[in-house]
Amino acid sequence: MTATVLAPVSWKRMEQSIENVRRRLERTAKALREAGVSYAVVGGNAVAAWVSRVDTAAVRNTRDVDILLRRSDFERAKAVLEAAGFVYRRVASLGKAGALDVFLDGPDAKVRDAVHILWAGERPVPDAIEPTPDLGRTESADGFELVPLADLLWMKLTSFRDKDRMHLRDLAGVGLVDESWLPRLPDALARRLRMILDDPEG
Repeated sequence: MTATVLAPVSWKRMEQSIENVRRRLERTAKALREAGVSYAVVGGNAVAAWVSRVDTAAVRNTRDVDILLRRSDFERAKAVLEAAGFVYRRVASLGKAGALDVFLDGPDAKVRDAVHILWAGERPVPDAIEPTPDLGRTESADGFELVPLADLLWMKLTSFRDKDRMHLRDLAGVGLVDESWLPRLPDALARRLRMILDDPEG
């Protein structure tokens, strides 16, 4: 077994990891916007953006960029993202069926240094209980288009992995999600939200 090599602990290294994600998101958004490709930022960055509107101290950093696209826009999106320096790959998905469509941040980048694509109106994995929302109205944010809170909640409840449950608790913890959402959801998703609200500490 190869020993892990540790770099020095450094605020600069920690700040750089956050900055790298921000730059990747901004490059992606700029390329898609200038090409007229509709998209929305989803995933951990979307959760952080919504939480920051209530309490900056509750924001959780994330390591990748997740984008919601329409399947019909794939070829245009691929062309402009590759022109911006990203490299398209279809990679095996750990822990679930299917594969992921990603844009690596350069030819030598790791999958964690990537833009992950989710397809609007499709099931993220074959056994998902609901498809992702259609890509419609978005919230104009600071240089990017943000998924509406209702659609973000839907996606997190549909995936419901460990990190999704953590994100749901983050949203609930700042009051963005509460019992008033339950009647608006299909029964299966409402039951999942009830689990989160009943166990806010996880």
